[in-house]
Amino acid sequence: MSGSQKAKVALAAVKGNKTVNEIAQEYGVHPTQVGLWKKALLDNAGQLFDVKRSTKAIDPQSDTERLYAKIGQLNMELEWLKKKSGISL
Repeated sequence: MSGSQKAKVALAAVKGNKTVNEIAQEYGVHPTQVGLWKKALLDNAGQLFDVKRSTKAIDPQSDTERLYAKIGQLNMELEWLKKKSGISL
């Protein structure tokens, strides 16, 4: 079950419109699991607002190095394939 599906189950449990057993049956999980996800949601909900969201800083130097490394790897693979196949380009 994905994280978003678990969150949906936990939110349904927090709302309290249905019993834990009804939610468990609806989503096909064990009632104990519903309780654990509800507890996790309530315990960690405050952290959603503590973290300041910002764009991830991209380091152009590391990106360039990664691309050069990939080019080197591909060139080595190409040379190996040429050697194995006997093709001279």
